[in-house]
Amino acid sequence: MSEAQVRTLPSIEQAHDGGPAPLVPKRRPFGVWFKDKGWRHAVGIVTTIFAVFPLLYVLSAALDSNGTLVGSNGLFSRFDTGNFTALFSDPSRPFGRWFLNTLVVGLVTSAATVFLGAMAAYAFSRMRFKGRRVGLLTLLLLQMFPQLLAVVAIFLLLSGISQVIPALGLGSQLGLIMVYLGGALGVNTYLMYGFFNTVPQSLDEAAKIDGASHVQIFFGIILRLVTPILAVVGLLAFIGISSEFVIASVVLTDPDSQTLAVGLYSYVAQQRSENWGVFAAGAVIAAIPVMALFLFLQKYIVSGLTAGSVKG
Repeated sequence: MSEAQVRTLPSIEQAHDGGPAPLVPKRRPFGVWFKDKGWRHAVGIVTTIFAVFPLLYVLSAALDSNGTLVGSNGLFSRFDTGNFTALFSDPSRPFGRWFLNTLVVGLVTSAATVFLGAMAAYAFSRMRFKGRRVGLLTLLLLQMFPQLLAVVAIFLLLSGISQVIPALGLGSQLGLIMVYLGGALGVNTYLMYGFFNTVPQSLDEAAKIDGASHVQIFFGIILRLVTPILAVVGLLAFIGISSEFVIASVVLTDPDSQTLAVGLYSYVAQQRSENWGVFAAGAVIAAIPVMALFLFLQKYIVSGLTAGSVKG
């Protein structure tokens, strides 16, 4: 410490004798703080309340066996497991079977979506061929039209396939998986394509010098480096499939093969026999796989979304 700095420091005697006290940072006025940072806290609090309240309402309705939405207005005014018991005790509505069907369809479709999207993204990112740019833009353009517009065409197509290959026709989960995979490319491929471009091509060139093929480079090098975007695409695909209703309700006609989205709708489909409490209980259980997968892949989500969205 220099001599000038020593002279500026208040001595112990001055502090005891009522001398000059150390300088204390002056607090900013509330208006200045709110204009600078405070409004962000306010927006965050409002957004959190807006997002959490529906979840609390559904959980409260699930724990209240009253069975009506009006009776659930008081949050957590009653606690019982009657709705969960009724959910698993109705033989005409096999909730356990629906839950298993959703897991099978969701996991198989999301895994196949990741694999197909990764192969397409690798081809667009690493290979140069005629129509590459047009093909990439075409995939993105086709994804702008939702599958809902093709429900009639999907029904007629699967109805015709049922006469030739029943395992792929109406009422089969394999047919539903094939329909989902038909729209698996598009945005997923474009998102992966952006992430694949962040991997240096020098790695590919070094592997080719050592005699590696495209298959060896893809499975041995690229897939290990693009794990974040694979996790993101798999999570988004599983969430979308778990909550999809329209196409699943058209394809799956047998109650034993239906998914949770289609099966739970039967609790509130009839005008005079709604059972919202049981429906809420089913919704709470249906959210468990999505939440578990989200927590498991949480460390990959931020890096995968940001890198895939800004690189091109």
